[in-house]
Amino acid sequence: MRDVRERLRAAIRWEVGLVFALAAVIVFGVLASSQFLTSFNLFYLDLSIGEIAIMTLPMTLLIVTGEIDLSVASILGLTGVAMAELFKHGWPIWPAMAAAVVLGAFLGAFNGFLVTRVGLPSLAVTIGTLTLYRGVAQVILPTDTISGFPTGLTNIGVIPIPGTHVPYSIAFFAALAIVFAVVLHATPLGRAIFAIGAGREAAFFAGIRVKRIKFWLFVLSGTLSGFAGVLWTLRFSSARYDAGTGLELFVVTIVLLGGVSIFGGRGTIAGVVIAVAILGCLQTALTMDLVPAQDQNIVVGILLIASVIVPNAAAVYRRARVRLRSAAARRQSGAARVEAQ
Repeated sequence: MRDVRERLRAAIRWEVGLVFALAAVIVFGVLASSQFLTSFNLFYLDLSIGEIAIMTLPMTLLIVTGEIDLSVASILGLTGVAMAELFKHGWPIWPAMAAAVVLGAFLGAFNGFLVTRVGLPSLAVTIGTLTLYRGVAQVILPTDTISGFPTGLTNIGVIPIPGTHVPYSIAFFAALAIVFAVVLHATPLGRAIFAIGAGREAAFFAGIRVKRIKFWLFVLSGTLSGFAGVLWTLRFSSARYDAGTGLELFVVTIVLLGGVSIFGGRGTIAGVVIAVAILGCLQTALTMDLVPAQDQNIVVGILLIASVIVPNAAAVYRRARVRLRSAAARRQSGAARVEAQ
């Protein structure tokens, strides 16, 4: 129980730090451009991060269990190409969109099968399928692009919800984030996910269906990556095999920056939501400050490394403090016994 309380306090402290970091990024954005906080700019800020944000949610659950899915961006690209090809060959757009999401679920299930049934490490599996899925997309659509989607649907990707300045993708993300937060933090399934990340064998002997839960989390990751692929294709009103290339780096960076431990067993949806806002604001501020795209990637890489080092260094520091306090308490107890004698 003490360990749980300590983890909760650490998570709260990290999230408070993220709020201050977000405030600092907003100040930087305002200094970079007076247009930073305009409704027009905030709309396009949200628009640019929407699909990435959606993919962070299942990634959060996977990393909490100690697994990872690096194929999410390739699934986004392949499902977008599949939807476009079906539409090109006469499918109505809505069935084509549904088929793309189902394909995403199937691709996630393939990842889950290799990890949970074959017993391969998820890092190796999803690095492999990252290349495999992107290669399949390139075979289907080598050099061309497919466009000509119904205007009513492509508008969803580039206009806000009527009466607001909120893109549809961010509205989907907000609704899903609430569902994921409730599941992860207020249900037996969420407690099982944390238990798996804290100790796989202990969770198994406690009666938790470890393999089944992990498998379905991979399916969920593929499904929402497929959904993100549909939104991405509609937003750009075209499909290409290289759509979303490199987005897996941003997804993992956001999740780790949000306080989810790369070793599993710790993390919150609230922290990930704040991290989404930080990365979106930072990218926009850097762009408005005329920072080149390659330099922005350097910043993202630094954030990724810091997101791994800082929480683990803090955990080592906390454990050292606990050991020092225990040692001091034992010395005081020993001294008291000597005085009593």
